[in-house]
Amino acid sequence: MIQAVNISKSFGKVEILKDVSLTFEKGKTNLIIGQSGSGKTVLMKCLVGLYDVNKGSVEYDGRNISKMPFKEKRKIREELGMLFQGGALFDSFNVEENVIFPLSMFTKQSYEEKLERVNLCLKRVNLENVNNLLPSELSGGMMKRVAIARAISLNPKYLFCDEPNSGLDPKTSNVIDDLISEITHEFNITTIINTHDMNSVLNIGDNIAFLHNGKLWWQGNKTEILKTDNNELNDFVFATELTKRLK
Repeated sequence: MIQAVNISKSFGKVEILKDVSLTFEKGKTNLIIGQSGSGKTVLMKCLVGLYDVNKGSVEYDGRNISKMPFKEKRKIREELGMLFQGGALFDSFNVEENVIFPLSMFTKQSYEEKLERVNLCLKRVNLENVNNLLPSELSGGMMKRVAIARAISLNPKYLFCDEPNSGLDPKTSNVIDDLISEITHEFNITTIINTHDMNSVLNIGDNIAFLHNGKLWWQGNKTEILKTDNNELNDFVFATELTKRLK
């Protein structure tokens, strides 16, 4: 579980986050949504520890990372998996080298042990016998699945996903959504997803937080979001063709 407790974040005189309190539950897909400029990216970076908050605290299972020295933060970061927008694979590394990278950074496992873990993770994302392929030889969906395999290679307690469906067609997006949801529930991970994709919200939104002008404006789940009378949220939700059809 990750908690944001009354956090505020400013850059100069501009306040981006305004007294935001949220609980991101273990074993569930926790989605952060909002229009561009709403503060969701800044919130994600505060949760990961890339930004220090001006007020409040960020707590990982009761551990306040906002007051931790760098060495202690590094230990917590070893418990994190990161799925970046676009996948962010190393172009000059093959699939195996990409997935093995965090294992080489954070563990003292033998090569054989690391390779076993790599193959297990690739199998979990339905990719086998692709170890020697370069990212340029993969489809967009395959690259995202390799990125997921890398993100879970350290068996993380916490998984952060930044726009995981960016650049993917709807069918492939559904595959990635389902895979993230399955892994979250199977391994009981605290998963936090920053997304604009309403299809993802309606498919896998166990917990949804809607930010508006830097404030927490609404919380609920994928069923409740279509029944809300929150005007700002409705403007955001029903701006997509998919949700108009579902309504």
